Amino acid sequence: MSFSFFKASRPKTPSELAKTVKDSFNALDSITVAEVKALEKAMEEVEKNIVAMKVMLAGDGEVEPNPDQVAQLTLEVCNEDVIALFIHKLLILGWEARKNLVHCWSIMLKQKVDSTYCCVQYMENHLELLDFLVVCYDNKEIAMHCGGMLRECIKLPSLAKYILESPSFGLFFKFVELPNFDVASDAFSTFKDLLTKHESAVSQYLTNNYSEFFEQYEKLLTSPNYVTRRQSLKLLSEFLLEPPNSLIMKRYIGEVSHLKVMMNLLKDSSKNIQISAFHIFKVFVANPNKPREIKLILAKNHEGLLALLNNLVKGGEDDQFEEEKELIMKEIEKVSRLANLES
Repeated sequence: MSFSFFKASRPKTPSELAKTVKDSFNALDSITVAEVKALEKAMEEVEKNIVAMKVMLAGDGEVEPNPDQVAQLTLEVCNEDVIALFIHKLLILGWEARKNLVHCWSIMLKQKVDSTYCCVQYMENHLELLDFLVVCYDNKEIAMHCGGMLRECIKLPSLAKYILESPSFGLFFKFVELPNFDVASDAFSTFKDLLTKHESAVSQYLTNNYSEFFEQYEKLLTSPNYVTRRQSLKLLSEFLLEPPNSLIMKRYIGEVSHLKVMMNLLKDSSKNIQISAFHIFKVFVANPNKPREIKLILAKNHEGLLALLNNLVKGGEDDQFEEEKELIMKEIEKVSRLANLES
């Protein structure tokens, strides 16, 4: 007697799987919210297909993925326009399905097919998807999943450059101060990657958008939120003191408004913020070509500054910090004795 009807179904090819994933996503559009059972079944189908895709891309813990299948699936996902569906349908998926999709995305984005990173090329041809991912920080349900996808994209210079130059980049100044701590922290991680991953693109962006950028950044440095102040101050040190940004730094340390911000941060109630502010403040003071306006501010406030610095103690033994502090205090005293400043 034949029992062939119990035979396991043949595994889908990469091409078939990509098309099945696409069809299952599109099927959701034809079902109304009122059709609860049908919607549940369609969602189960989508989630099952995402798991199948993850297994083909990453293996199942016992069987390693087949490199040829990984490459073919990546190519077919691009050819079938499934990437746009991944991003636009993220909100309606369950948490586990979203996590699996982000995992799949991180693998496919790095996948080279022949001589082309086809997912990168797809995103370069559909740049509006990057803006969509940025805007998703406004939705706490999918903010961190979209943030994960964005940070994978930001590893690629062309995609990071686009976001830096896009109007959507300005939204990060709002997102890093969102009331939801987890979302705000995730947004700051993405913001940091954008300003530190690709030095030449960042340098070009800051050169072209200097005034607008630092006007917004100053609001972060003076935020009533301690975490925002501390993170933004630390990040400022990271990108401002990079060699490719030397011209930006010279411009920054020549402006009185920025010096005043650092002087106020030296008086912050947090010792950590005081220490971080000192490492930027010292660059203003050590600058051999200080503008007259900077010298004037240092001279007028020298007594208060010397008192602040004298009381500034870093935890533990740190001879270098103490040496730097002593040199900065001597330079402030020297500037304060210049007779021609008031003239």
